[in-house]
Amino acid sequence: MRLCSVYSFNVDQITLGEGSLMAARQPFTDTDTADEAVRTTCDDATTCKRFATSKGYWKDPYIQYFVRSVGERKAPEINRGYYARVQGVNHLLDAFIKKAECDCQIINLGAGLDTTFWRLKDENLMPRKFFEVDFPTIVARKIHNIKTKPPLSKPIIETHSTDSLLLDAHSLDSDRYCIIGADLRDISSLDEKLKKFQLNPELPTLLLSECVLVYMTPFQSSNLVNWAAETFHTAMFINYEQVNMSDRFGQVMIENLQRRQCTLAGVELCQSLDSQKERFLKAGWEHADALDMMTIYSMLRQDDVARIERLEFLDEKELLQQLLQHYSISWAAKDKLNLGLSQLAF
Repeated sequence: MRLCSVYSFNVDQITLGEGSLMAARQPFTDTDTADEAVRTTCDDATTCKRFATSKGYWKDPYIQYFVRSVGERKAPEINRGYYARVQGVNHLLDAFIKKAECDCQIINLGAGLDTTFWRLKDENLMPRKFFEVDFPTIVARKIHNIKTKPPLSKPIIETHSTDSLLLDAHSLDSDRYCIIGADLRDISSLDEKLKKFQLNPELPTLLLSECVLVYMTPFQSSNLVNWAAETFHTAMFINYEQVNMSDRFGQVMIENLQRRQCTLAGVELCQSLDSQKERFLKAGWEHADALDMMTIYSMLRQDDVARIERLEFLDEKELLQQLLQHYSISWAAKDKLNLGLSQLAF
């Protein structure tokens, strides 16, 4: 099988970033600057995960194909924070897939260079189809990595039934994996693109966002959460992002990001666990829950937590606690098919 380009594919455009896209949108605006700052968080998260996996916090044999170098050392509290994030999200995601007996679809919103599709294939937890959505420039980079790295392209090809894949500069579509360049703030375009690539509103659907909604205004993220509630009758939404942001520690986090021209446009919905739950309930989700990451960290498998705590000495345990208390996982469910989604928890 070959990866078949529908349009000519300019590799230079991938590596150089968004030059051609920006040229079409004159003049350059504050929104462009803010979007570029958000795009850099994709690289931040991937390099942190790459370092943590190199230290043995968890296994991810695929992340090396997106970030070649392990990079500079990350603080132990950062590594433990990413460990809690990955384990917590995977716990809920895997539980949903098992409830649906893999007869479901996943939409990773703002997926970045995430490797979940490849992990699920290795663990025989493949959904009917796995969708990823992100900024077109990030999608172009990821498609380039997939095209040029056989360990990434082979699993996609193995799960595809015909001898060619639909591929252009900002989308790749196969039977079981699809990646789309789109702006999550433009709901009608997002909906159109997903349905073009066989999104099925009748299937149980898991939507995942990790530090994505917080970069959208409350109005924009509410539109997205509303769209999901209205489109799928049996679904779960998992959201990982900041919480308890009104205290001094939260304010320092906001100021540090602002210095990088990265504005948390939706921070008012991150004031508490209640505000995180309320955003879903207001949008028509039947059930919602939320926990801060310190609580989730204490509920993970304690033998594995003990193992990772032996990997590096942590001098400032209070700093880890503060950090984990300012991130959360919230999740919401609608369950017309009575799969028992409201029972999914830690």
